[in-house]
Amino acid sequence: MRTLPDRLHRTFFRTMSLLPAGGQGRFLQRYFDWFHRRPDPWRHSVDPYEAAKYDTTLRSVGGGDFRRILDVGCSEGTFTLLAADAYPGADVVGVDVSQRAVARAAARAGGRAAFAAADFLNQDPGGRFDLVFCAETLYYVGREERLRLASERLRSFLAPRGTLVVTHPWPEARRLHRFLDGDPMLSKIGEHVDAGHGRPFAVSSYRLAGAGV
Repeated sequence: MRTLPDRLHRTFFRTMSLLPAGGQGRFLQRYFDWFHRRPDPWRHSVDPYEAAKYDTTLRSVGGGDFRRILDVGCSEGTFTLLAADAYPGADVVGVDVSQRAVARAAARAGGRAAFAAADFLNQDPGGRFDLVFCAETLYYVGREERLRLASERLRSFLAPRGTLVVTHPWPEARRLHRFLDGDPMLSKIGEHVDAGHGRPFAVSSYRLAGAGV
């Protein structure tokens, strides 16, 4: 059950989604640049809960011949670099709306991954990807119409037969993943709900039809 601050947080971002998509993207860029005024604001690199979530997310994929991997909403790249280490033969790209966040990510990457500032609702990350991750991001896009757009955008980044993995709090993930669940071009290939770390989360996996988009 979400706390009152969580509910107010969600309500705020839902209200911001009443803006046109471009205006919402500019707002999110300013907000998350401000939020990243200090390094690692969510403690992604040191929080045991985050480490467990990253491990669960990667294990949900397993092996595979992934040539290009995309991490949408990468923040300062903690998970992106774990994905790069897990799949050393792949070209790994992390994108985030915050320029400040991706600058820090690129500085610590040592060439293991590439990073770019991009608003995924309105900007293409460049080409198509065999594996796309998106974690703890969709609740920022707001109301249902914008969530549908975000889900369509994530699917559009996939190469034919590409895999999409999304990770969000449970049971909120039921709402956040509903447009992916209902997308006729995607097949749901797995879902794991982890309730063992105090804050339940769900990892859902999808595969794009071979015809592409």
